Amino acid sequence: MRFDLTDLRLFLNVHEAGTITGGAERSHMALASASERIRGMEDALGVPLLLREQRGVQPTPAGHTLLHHARLVLQQMEQLRGDLGEYGAGLAGHVRVLCNSSALSEYLPQAIAGFLARHPRISVDVDERSSQEVADAVRAGLCDMGLVSDSVDLEGLATRVLRPDPLVLVVPQGHELAARRSVALAEVAHLDFIGLAEGSALQALVVRHAQRQGQRLRYRVRLRQFEAVCQLVGLGVGVGILPRAAAMRHARAQRVKAVRLTDAWADRQLVLCLRKLEDLPQHAQQLVHHLLPIAQL
Repeated sequence: MRFDLTDLRLFLNVHEAGTITGGAERSHMALASASERIRGMEDALGVPLLLREQRGVQPTPAGHTLLHHARLVLQQMEQLRGDLGEYGAGLAGHVRVLCNSSALSEYLPQAIAGFLARHPRISVDVDERSSQEVADAVRAGLCDMGLVSDSVDLEGLATRVLRPDPLVLVVPQGHELAARRSVALAEVAHLDFIGLAEGSALQALVVRHAQRQGQRLRYRVRLRQFEAVCQLVGLGVGVGILPRAAAMRHARAQRVKAVRLTDAWADRQLVLCLRKLEDLPQHAQQLVHHLLPIAQL
């Protein structure tokens, strides 16, 4: 049985993408070559590694075992590259970070700008997912670290609070609620709302808690960007629920006001989560210490 690192990376990419085509693209490999490599792995083991279905592929029990060991091997190789990076002129470290929409738009770009400037040979791959998907990916070893809301299940992960990330009600400056210091969702559930697009984790959070209160929010339009939501709120189309940082950033330009939500689920914290700091490659540890210059995980 001879599997090289390319085989292991390909199989991991296929699993993450859900299709051989997607895995081949992530591996910068032709589809035919990727299919041939996977068939070769299956032939060498004498068992199938993937279940080929109409909508994609799923790992077999043998495939799950291979995924576990592939992650360990590739993690060790990343750690080796990081540890030797200072000595190899051509080596560059790579850190994969998953984060929720609030972290991506309001925190992470500015936070890592200085890190990238100081470490020109380290690259950072950032991808947006829901907070629960991020936490699950960290547990599964699919990324080095995640930035999530503390409202999700973080059991088994090392965590550290980065900053408060509460949700607020965004209203036009002249709205009757603009003079209020705080408001509960139940008080405003009858209003027209400007929401985020389908698939948004924040949108799903708001809808879920409204339903738990027996409320069905009425959305006039759904948009993909926080700025666009603020713009339509400022024009009087409806109200919205956004992270406070985003609302405050757009408040003056879009003529909106942020009103604190008193609901417990809206009082969120932005959290850094990872498995174990000492298990990360050196360059990933450097990013953690950059994000947490004082705190120790």
